Amino acid sequence: MHIFRSLTDIQPHVAQGSCATIGNFDGVHLGHQALLRRVMDSARNSRLPSVAVTFDPHPLRVILGKTPPFITLTDQKIEIMDKLGLDYLLCLPFTREMAGMEPEQFVLTFLIKGLNLKHLVIGYDYAFGKKRRGDFSLLQELGTKYGFTAEQIGPVQKNGDTISSTRIRELVEQGRVHEARPLLGRWYRVVGSVVEGRNRGGRLLGFPTANLKLIDELAPQPGVYAVWAEFQGQIHKAVANIGYNPTFGNDALSVEVHIMDFNKDIYGSELRVHFVERLRSERKFDSLDALMEQIYQDIASGRELLDRPANAL
Repeated sequence: MHIFRSLTDIQPHVAQGSCATIGNFDGVHLGHQALLRRVMDSARNSRLPSVAVTFDPHPLRVILGKTPPFITLTDQKIEIMDKLGLDYLLCLPFTREMAGMEPEQFVLTFLIKGLNLKHLVIGYDYAFGKKRRGDFSLLQELGTKYGFTAEQIGPVQKNGDTISSTRIRELVEQGRVHEARPLLGRWYRVVGSVVEGRNRGGRLLGFPTANLKLIDELAPQPGVYAVWAEFQGQIHKAVANIGYNPTFGNDALSVEVHIMDFNKDIYGSELRVHFVERLRSERKFDSLDALMEQIYQDIASGRELLDRPANAL
């Protein structure tokens, strides 16, 4: 997949036309993936390149200034889309000027002149242009006027749930990470750099931990989780604690990962953490001995969960 960040750069590659979709794709969940695969199928049948158009920063962050935490930041969105097999991703910088464009002007500027659009696929809830006045009905009218076809796909459901970024965000924030997996098509993941912590895990408790400074915005509800820790492409069983360490009286949120059967100095490195299941809530212990006993139980429970074939990464 080739990534472009301006119309000028992508235009030579779509001179004969394109099949495209457009959206924010937060989470690149299974609903988004169905949309992207439909675009790729249409492009293959038409012998045209497939293009996904997205924005950075997110339009709502520009318009409203504040948004809920995102499930996937731009780098992870790009990584997931690349694995799907798209030809091109056009990641446009979103501006207030763009937000104020009338829908027809938006289509003419970015899709007709920019992408030489021949076919457009959108999701059931997509709207665009000033005050979100652009909808599927308008796209059909503009298609007749400018010579492209438009297609809208309906919502994708899983286990009676409509797959949406909002629903996935709710599940993660509630700690129900195992329920988020069927909607995402993967375990929910965060990425962070390993930084110096308070040196309690190894020194006081005998369980060394990697303390993460998160890059991602969305953190699961505080508690202890069975997770897969990914370091330099290698996957390791681990347990993670997200919370405030009430036994020690902390007031700042921390993410600490104990990687099982692992003994490497990884300070300053990137660590990816894939959340499998919440083991318990965070709580205060009366003594270090009680905390240590609980950590032994957490590691044993985490190992047993991660040994299950259904929980493989």
